[in-house]
Amino acid sequence: MKILFSDEDIVVCVKTAGYLSQAGDGKHKGMVDALAEALGGEIFPVHRLDREVGGVMVYARNKAAAAALSRQVAERKMQKIYRVHTEVSTVESRGRMEDLLYFDRRKNKSFVVRRERNGVKKAMLDYRLISRTEGECLFEAEILTGRTHQIRVQFASRGMPLLGDRRYGGKASEKGIGLFSYSIAFDHPRTGERMTFTAEED
Repeated sequence: MKILFSDEDIVVCVKTAGYLSQAGDGKHKGMVDALAEALGGEIFPVHRLDREVGGVMVYARNKAAAAALSRQVAERKMQKIYRVHTEVSTVESRGRMEDLLYFDRRKNKSFVVRRERNGVKKAMLDYRLISRTEGECLFEAEILTGRTHQIRVQFASRGMPLLGDRRYGGKASEKGIGLFSYSIAFDHPRTGERMTFTAEED
């Protein structure tokens, strides 16, 4: 874990892959616990990142900041950009993916479906191809809706499972899942200043 910024209202950090975004559950370590130990006081999560995925996240340090940041998430004012690694590219070099997703809690897996029904939610993201080498394509993706496993299932449904993402058809990788939260932008909950933070993959 690396702390990029901290004040009395927020803390911005680089989440360690393998840690839960929330508090630990006894089986896995949690970022809330790690940040509370490092900074003291309460830590409030306002958005999520899959346990297997690392990258930039923002947490609130009081209830007022948590409410303000949560509103930005709900109103899509918080911008989140990811780096996505796939084996192949089957899409145009840039564009938008729009799907209907259903999350099966028993299987802990999302599925692209054709019709709207109970539990189905719309998912959108914008993407662009950054580079292509033998055996790997690197995309940048901005999520416009925050759905469970959204990037992973939307890319996989187009024949582009993420490297290391066995759950959605990717090949095993020692590096883990090829997904990283590269950048986050939001308005500071107290001052209103637009703040942007980025981090590079290890």
